[in-house]
Amino acid sequence: MRDAIVLAMNQLATAARSAASRSTSAGALVLSAAWIVGGCATSTTHDAPAKPNGMLVLEARTCGSVQRLHALGDDYLGSQPNADDLRQAQANGIKTIVSLRHAAEVADWDEEGVARGLGLGFVRIPWNGPGELDDEIFDEARAQLRGAARPMFMHCGSGNRVGAVWIPYRVLDQGVELEAAVAEAKVVGLKTPEFEAKARDYIRRQRADG
Repeated sequence: MRDAIVLAMNQLATAARSAASRSTSAGALVLSAAWIVGGCATSTTHDAPAKPNGMLVLEARTCGSVQRLHALGDDYLGSQPNADDLRQAQANGIKTIVSLRHAAEVADWDEEGVARGLGLGFVRIPWNGPGELDDEIFDEARAQLRGAARPMFMHCGSGNRVGAVWIPYRVLDQGVELEAAVAEAKVVGLKTPEFEAKARDYIRRQRADG
């Protein structure tokens, strides 16, 4: 009799675990569908695809009307969003916006005000053109890429400036080979040769000082 009771209890426990597993799987599917419908996917580093050596892969993403957007884990890198894009990003998990543009470059709406109104962190590291790309800009961009609350979205107008500051971060802070980091930056949107040259020079000097 005792053996029969134990067997029955084991069967009930197995059934309960099976039901919980089905419930968890269904919940995960619903959440995944919500990200897809939202159009602004925010994957975690656990979900991001990896190369055989375990390194994350830069991947194209979409978020509303943002014309150029790529992600590496929880780092989203791209072009200028509008107010609706920020709302969509916030709804789908983005926590921090980092803009590399001067406020006057986006004169038709208050990006910082909208971001903060949504409860997002907002950081501006303004620069435009080779003359404004100095060590202080590289230092601050690296600091934000290291420490900002994730998921984060760093943007400029087209991805060109983002690509420039991405290179030193990847090389000096994450140990990526220089040419691989440059290749990533060009995917992100880097086009200006002077930006690339300044990034390379900054890396060379940082290594020499280190």
